Amino acid sequence: MRDTLVLNASFEPLSTVTLNRAVVLVLTDKAVVEQAHPELKMRAAAVELPVPRVIRLCRYVRVPFRRHAPWSRRGVLIRDRNKCAYCGRRATTVDHVVPRAQGGGDTWLNTVASCAADNHRKADRTPEQAGMPLLFEPFVPTPSDAMLFALAADDRSALPEWLTQSVAA
Repeated sequence: MRDTLVLNASFEPLSTVTLNRAVVLVLTDKAVVEQAHPELKMRAAAVELPVPRVIRLCRYVRVPFRRHAPWSRRGVLIRDRNKCAYCGRRATTVDHVVPRAQGGGDTWLNTVASCAADNHRKADRTPEQAGMPLLFEPFVPTPSDAMLFALAADDRSALPEWLTQSVAA
């Protein structure tokens, strides 16, 4: 499970890593802990370390610019916070706003999270044809937002306020 956010030296989100990888980066002085789990500590023979939730690299890493986060079914569910776009209940599937049978594709703007009942009821129709208006409009998250959405999917209050200000509420 990737549950530790890695920030560049400039505080921009880079990626998420496993807890073990985060601890190795901190112990080898390649990163510092910016935020730790409040009451958890990792102990070894000669070392006690807070369990990192957010770490920052000590040296700046140049990364190629990516304008959009790659589309995925899991990403759509996380972006929509597992809420059905038609009724607001818990979503378990992804629905195409313009069905694939009518030329719609797997894109951020054409997919929304949906409960199985509404996905089945809408079938191969657009929301207008089915009389099922969307409760919210789909959007394209930035790569940074996609990472923060994934980390904050369970508990948004666990991340620092300065880090979540750019993420839509």
